[in-house]
Amino acid sequence: MNNAFSPEKIQESIEILKTEIPFALWETFYVTILSTLFAVIIGLPLGILIAIGDNKGILRIPKPVLHILNFIINILRSIPFLILMILVFPLTRAIIGTTVGTTASIVPLVIAAFPFVARLVESSIREVNPNIIEAAQSMGASPFQIIVKVLIPESIPSLISNFTIAITTILGYTAMSGIIGGGGLGKIAINYGYYRYKYLVMLIAVIILILLVQIFQTSGTRLSVFSDKRIKHK
Repeated sequence: MNNAFSPEKIQESIEILKTEIPFALWETFYVTILSTLFAVIIGLPLGILIAIGDNKGILRIPKPVLHILNFIINILRSIPFLILMILVFPLTRAIIGTTVGTTASIVPLVIAAFPFVARLVESSIREVNPNIIEAAQSMGASPFQIIVKVLIPESIPSLISNFTIAITTILGYTAMSGIIGGGGLGKIAINYGYYRYKYLVMLIAVIILILLVQIFQTSGTRLSVFSDKRIKHK
């Protein structure tokens, strides 16, 4: 530890950073964006169904179906991500053909993220003013029309804000996936910082992850504010 920041170690770390950080940064960005996209594709309709399917909702969904959906979502959210990655090895191998690598890490990331996204979407949909929904119903709008033309447009600022939370959470998960062979900055931090005691490399990787979180969070917050019709924009 005393020699971790010696001139020789620093020079060696700089060479590693030059050769490996750019590709690791791309891998992290690629996995984060794709995982978030698939998680939203699965979690968005699930969250909407749960929000509108209860007794007071606009669409009657059988209670057993809602109970099963809630049970699955709660179970998946309860499993720590590292354990979940191991549990879905068979599924990952069936879909990707391997359990190791950057692309393979997308499967457990999506499975871990879509229940979280579903709950965030449910929360956003429930925030919509019920008076607006009642007005749409009184004009004869169908449940599908209410979802597409009322619920989703009215909840866009909240959805963007919650999707920003989701993408920053998934970004944190990508770092953990490096433990089981996932690529990206997490792999760099673990392989060099933990196993080879190159703490400067690990520190730089962590700083880049923090900067990515800040970029995603700031961009998402600004987009959410811009899309909010209640706020006057100059």
